Amino acid sequence: MYNKNIKLVIAALIVGVAVWQMIEGYIGNGIMLILLAAIFVFLYFKNELILLAFLRLRKQDFEGAKRWLDKIKNPESALTTKQQGYYNYLLGIMLSQTNITQAEKYLKKAIKLGLSMNQDLAVAKLNLAGIAMTKRRKREAQNLLTEAKKLDKHNMLKDQITMMKQQMKKI
Repeated sequence: MYNKNIKLVIAALIVGVAVWQMIEGYIGNGIMLILLAAIFVFLYFKNELILLAFLRLRKQDFEGAKRWLDKIKNPESALTTKQQGYYNYLLGIMLSQTNITQAEKYLKKAIKLGLSMNQDLAVAKLNLAGIAMTKRRKREAQNLLTEAKKLDKHNMLKDQITMMKQQMKKI
C-alpha cells in the first residue's frame, strides 16, 4: 500500500509522538504508539500485499493471489530486495501451473534476489528441477534436486524429491 520509505517515516513520526506522550505522563499512550510504530517497521520488512498473496496461495486461490500481486506497481522501487525475491517466487509458483517458461524466469530471478527461508528456496529449486526435467535437461534437474534436498532440513519435501528422482530414472 505505502512505499517502503513512507513506512519508515510514519514509524519515526509515531515514535516521536510516543516519546512526547511519555514525557507528558501518558505512559500507556506512549507504549501503545510504540507498538503501532513496530507494526510499520514490520511492514517495512514484510510487504503486506505479499503476505496477503501468500494467504491466498495457501488456500489454492491463484486468482486471488494474482490480484494482490497485481496491486504492487513497480516492484523494483516499491519493495526491498528480499521482497522482490518473494514477489518473483510467488509469480513463478503461480505460473508453473500454466506457463513453465515464464515460471522458470521468475523462479531463477527469485533465487538470484534471495529468499529468507531455506524451505522457500528448496521449493523454488524443486520447481525449477521439475521444469528442467520437463524440458529434458536431466543434469540440471539432478543438480537442482540435490540442492533442494540439502536445503530441506525438516524433510517436508522428501516425498516430492523421491518421486521426482524416480521419474528422472525413466527419462
